[in-house]
Amino acid sequence: MKIRKLTEETRQNILTDLLKRSPNQYPEYEARVAAILQNIRENGDAAVFEYTKQFDGFSLSAENIRVTDAEIEEAYQKIDARLVEVIRKAIANIRSFHEKQVRNTFIDTKPDGSILGQRIIPLQTVGVYVPGGKAAYPSSVLMNVVPAKVAGVDRIVMVTPPGKDGIIYEGTLVAAKEAGVDEIYKVGGAQAIAALAFGTASIPKVDKIVGPGNIYVALAKKAVYGHVSIDSIAGPSEITVLADETANAKFVAADLLSQAEHDELASAILVTTSAELAEEVSDWVDRFLEKLSRRAIIEKSLDQYGYILVADRMEDAIDTINQIASEHLEILTKNPFETMPKIRNAGAMFLGHYSSEPLGDYMAGPNHVLPTNGTAKFFSPLGVDDFIKKSSIIAYSEEALRAIHEDIEFFAKAEGLTAHANSIAVRFEEE
Repeated sequence: MKIRKLTEETRQNILTDLLKRSPNQYPEYEARVAAILQNIRENGDAAVFEYTKQFDGFSLSAENIRVTDAEIEEAYQKIDARLVEVIRKAIANIRSFHEKQVRNTFIDTKPDGSILGQRIIPLQTVGVYVPGGKAAYPSSVLMNVVPAKVAGVDRIVMVTPPGKDGIIYEGTLVAAKEAGVDEIYKVGGAQAIAALAFGTASIPKVDKIVGPGNIYVALAKKAVYGHVSIDSIAGPSEITVLADETANAKFVAADLLSQAEHDELASAILVTTSAELAEEVSDWVDRFLEKLSRRAIIEKSLDQYGYILVADRMEDAIDTINQIASEHLEILTKNPFETMPKIRNAGAMFLGHYSSEPLGDYMAGPNHVLPTNGTAKFFSPLGVDDFIKKSSIIAYSEEALRAIHEDIEFFAKAEGLTAHANSIAVRFEEE
């Protein structure tokens, strides 16, 4: 891996490079996505079937678009029984964590008869996009569906691209069934996002779309935002490790590679105060690469977006971490719990030598759908709050309104909104 001295120049160059990976940096795809969305909006199922034949090689129809109970049962017959067991363990951990996020409706009453509150209401219908092919990850099914179930969503609709034979990867189907998906449709890409956003004869319109996908899926989600809600516009995976001289170089190298194998655009960055650790980590990366199955992807990822930065001071390292605002951050310092409060921006933080990032991907419980491309500065992990909406409750008695009606009328007139003022004033005309 490239080892660089951490300076303001190297920091800015890296930040600039990382931003190039954002879906927002690919406007050349937007026109193609817009054409797909418009076609689906105008022609519904017919366009969905046409695109599925064109992109996935499967002849989709109204009769075979929805996954049947028999297909799900067949998936259970094909899947490794141990994987089903592991999926169930993961669901239990994910559910337990997200149950702690549940909010409650509240009502606040006062002696003068005024009542204020907030009602928590689950979304009615949510669409979950699940990639297919080599990017079929049952773990992502769980992370998107379980919080929605905990929130109380009435109907969860999943879409995922079929193979040329119309078959969906068995792990995806079993994970969906175990997590509680209500309906599964064999459609992927921008056309699936359009179908969920606008509705077709076969696929219901939803209130919100969640789940990762390729550049076409990301841009389609961006384009339909406003017609429906979305979780985020996800970019390529990324990991940053903050380490001092106490870190285990072998562990650090393995953890960096765990994200680099996702995608040629994935980033893996070590920021350390130890030049010796930097050299050792680079050596271990080379040794691991000799035996890893996705070596070609990893090498391209590291060539483009892999860095080891050596800082003079921990304060400089932490400042860089906060500017990168990584999706995943491992803190491997002498006392990570002392370091953690200094971190403002990270999607998920993994503290200590035995809290490797894949722990969060599969089994720990916190959500692995995280903000990318620096958006951890203002976005949060997917959670129960993403599957609810809130309504305010306001109820005033005559006594309570009388006490403030003149103030409201004065405020409204100051804004030139005399009808607003009149709406209050008519209730007290006799006075």
